[in-house]
Amino acid sequence: MARTACITKEQIEKARNIRDKAQSAFEVIKALSILLPAEVKINTKDAARILGTSERTLFRYQSEIRNQVTYPKASWGGRRNAHLSLEEEEAFLSPWISKAEQGGVLTVPPIHCALMNQLGESISISTTYRMLSRHGWRKVEPDTRHPKSNPEAQADFKKNFPRQWQPPARKTPIDCLSD
Repeated sequence: MARTACITKEQIEKARNIRDKAQSAFEVIKALSILLPAEVKINTKDAARILGTSERTLFRYQSEIRNQVTYPKASWGGRRNAHLSLEEEEAFLSPWISKAEQGGVLTVPPIHCALMNQLGESISISTTYRMLSRHGWRKVEPDTRHPKSNPEAQADFKKNFPRQWQPPARKTPIDCLSD
C-alpha cells in the first residue's frame, strides 16, 4: 500500500501560491504534488502516476515546498558512490604520470589491477576508464589511420571506382567451351 502524505494547511496554501504564480509546467507539477493528495484525496502512488513521476520524486517535491527549498538545476549531478575522493585519485595516478612522462607506454589493465589492490575489492574496468577520463587522460594509440595506409592510392581509388556496382556477368556453358 502506498504511503499516505501528512500535509498541513500551510503547505496547501504554499502549493496554491506556487500553482497560481507558475511560469512553467514543472512548477505546476510541483504544486500538484501537494494538492492532489491533499484536496483530491488520492494516494501518492496514483498522484505520482498522474503527474508522470516516481513516488520518490513526488515526496522530494513535497519536501521542497514544505521547506521552501529551490535547488539549481545543476545540483542533481555528482559522484554519490565514489570509491576515492578526487585528491586520492590524483595521488593514486601520480606514479603513473611519472612513468608516462619518461616515455613509457601505459595500458589500462595494470592501472586497473593496482586500483583494485588499493581498494581491496573488485571493480569494473569502466570505473578505471572513467577515473582516467576525469583526470584528463586520453587514448593515444592506435592512431586514426592505419600505419600502412596510402592516401594517394585511396584518393585514386575514390576517383576511379564505378558509382554503381554491377555483379560480374555469368558465363554460359557455351562461353566456357570457347575459352
